[in-house]
Amino acid sequence: MRKVDVLIIGAGSGGLSARREVAKKTDNYLVVDGGILGTTCARVGCMPSKALIQVAEDFYRRKKFLEEGIHGAKELTLNTKEVMQHVRKLRDRFVRGVTSSMKSWEDKLLRGYASFIDDHHVMVNDEKIYAQKIIIATGTKPNIPEVFANHKEFLITTDEFFELEDIPNSLAVIGLGVIGIELGQAVSRLDVNFLGVARRENIAGVTDPKLNEYVLRKFSEQMNLSFKGVDLVEKVGDQLNIKTSDKEILADKVLLTTGRSHNLDQLKISNTSVEVNELNQIMHCEQTFKARGCEHIFIAGDVTGHKQILHEASDEGRIAGFNAVNQKTGFKTRTPLLITFSDPNIAMAGSSYKDLCDKGIDFEVGEVLFEGQGRSIIKLKEIGMLRIYGEKGTGKILGAELMAPDGEHIAHLLSWVIEQNLNVNQVLSHPFYHPVVEEGLRTALRDLRDKLKLDKPKLEIFEMGS
Repeated sequence: MRKVDVLIIGAGSGGLSARREVAKKTDNYLVVDGGILGTTCARVGCMPSKALIQVAEDFYRRKKFLEEGIHGAKELTLNTKEVMQHVRKLRDRFVRGVTSSMKSWEDKLLRGYASFIDDHHVMVNDEKIYAQKIIIATGTKPNIPEVFANHKEFLITTDEFFELEDIPNSLAVIGLGVIGIELGQAVSRLDVNFLGVARRENIAGVTDPKLNEYVLRKFSEQMNLSFKGVDLVEKVGDQLNIKTSDKEILADKVLLTTGRSHNLDQLKISNTSVEVNELNQIMHCEQTFKARGCEHIFIAGDVTGHKQILHEASDEGRIAGFNAVNQKTGFKTRTPLLITFSDPNIAMAGSSYKDLCDKGIDFEVGEVLFEGQGRSIIKLKEIGMLRIYGEKGTGKILGAELMAPDGEHIAHLLSWVIEQNLNVNQVLSHPFYHPVVEEGLRTALRDLRDKLKLDKPKLEIFEMGS
């Protein structure tokens, strides 16, 4: 029987980050993975989706050319097979970046699926392995709504989408969270007959009611969307007829973006002392990532059920890996930062509107519209709203939700501001170039300062000696 100091189950972003920490202290470790290597982000998530989004944005831009005096846009054509070849070419490059880095420790990689025998023993490929410490980083799998269970020949998830040789002529996207709105908008801009469907009036998880209303209106003007849920699904010839109470489409394929659930089915976690909740998710400490009920088992990455984002998975892997080979230590999580790469970007930094309301925090909201904002006018992207939240009394920036041109950059700035506990006046003392989209942030901050009724400095520039 093989004995190891640490067994890492899963070679995704969480597991790979954990391995790096473990390898600093011991060479007696093992990484087990039976799936396709390359991480969710590189293979089926962040990177290939952004490649497709870039193509879609470039092609869609042609609609602005005549306004800028650029003629000939009507002659542009699209070869969707070549689009998918391009996306896969870039995807494969990112995957190679992950897999090539594994060559230096490939003798520590065991290909196969793990299942627990008890708290310390795991079976992989009929081999029994004893591990002093174990890190579970098995990732997630796409959800399949019951209404589509009998129509699997039409279904694709993000795990299969980028393997398509061609983009379907007619596509329904079910679910308008981050992935649904990103890919839905992209295929819509590639002139696909498209319908996006959600069960409620929300896009990309926006919690601020005023911003959500704005986002719904602006995206509905651009795209064919329904927020009524699916009423009927039936096969009609070689297509699938999908009806909501207000929309209908004959779809060649249906892209399911209805979320992902933990990958624990084969793990036989019930053979351990690990505690799970009613959803069969592993309960754990969010500072140490130790599984509840078992001192030597840790969890990291998307399988935790937290934010399913690469940088979060990597941080969790580092913490789990560190604690598996060092004295257990609690770590403070970074300021939340969520970005949807739609156009305009949707983003959230720090506490959301809902978080603040749920916690009973007394706050005000500063606001700016990017309609009429200088740099947005020049870019011909006059769409967007920023809502920034400040604590009453202190003026401390607590969070923000936004839809804005280049909003990914504004969200980063705000997350850093929140991480440093800066107040409105302190942030306004920082430089803002002209003309940039970030000037909209300054306008929102000034609006927030007025609503908070804070004392204004003589100038927004700090006085000497202050």
